[in-house]
Amino acid sequence: MMAGKTMLITAAAGSGIGGALAQRAAEEGATLMLSDMHERRLGETADRIAATGLPRPETFACDVTQEEQVRALVAAAIDRLGHVDVLVNNAGLGGNAPVVEMTDDQWFRVIDVTLNSVFRMTRAILPHMYERQAGAIVNNASVLGWRAQKLQSHYAAAKAGVMAFTRCSALEAADHGVRINAVAPSFAMHPALSKVTPPGLLEELVGKEAFGRAAEPWEIANVMLFLASDLSSYMTGEVLSVSSQQA
Repeated sequence: MMAGKTMLITAAAGSGIGGALAQRAAEEGATLMLSDMHERRLGETADRIAATGLPRPETFACDVTQEEQVRALVAAAIDRLGHVDVLVNNAGLGGNAPVVEMTDDQWFRVIDVTLNSVFRMTRAILPHMYERQAGAIVNNASVLGWRAQKLQSHYAAAKAGVMAFTRCSALEAADHGVRINAVAPSFAMHPALSKVTPPGLLEELVGKEAFGRAAEPWEIANVMLFLASDLSSYMTGEVLSVSSQQA
């Protein structure tokens, strides 16, 4: 599916969606650069992919809330990969807080990691893609951009922003042969999720899923790969829900 394509993935370390996407993209033939602010876990993810017999991805530690680091990441990806066919904006930060107790720091931190990083990375990569008159960007949004959930006003606002940014930037990029789409997962189960989720909430969310379980990270990654590939060549500005949630 991705043979001959180069791909840059943010927040690619660990066992979540980013790590699963890196594995699946490598299996489908993509040449990868993985980025994350957690350098040790980033290396472990690259080593894990290499241990399956696939080429070891390039890695680059980056905090996507820092403009200078974002610019350095994009420059390194172009230099090491030759060019970047696909950017996947996967970075995001959640949290739980009622509006009346939420601090400015909580609000701005979630917005900065989850929404502003998508803007920064997209702004940095588009001149390169425009010059080549080709490319695809896939953003990781969330069903909470559409649906309501208590204690999630900052995260939901950020993800709704990702959706709106996807639609608007896609119209600009289409003039240059570049596609921009997003996925909106309900939730994918991985070890880190249980550490930041209040007791009982995961069970409640699973109860809303038609299949009676959370998605596996690779199930979200497969849809991201579809949007990154030429199979979705006529799609831009779209947000695909990856969810079995009942209405």
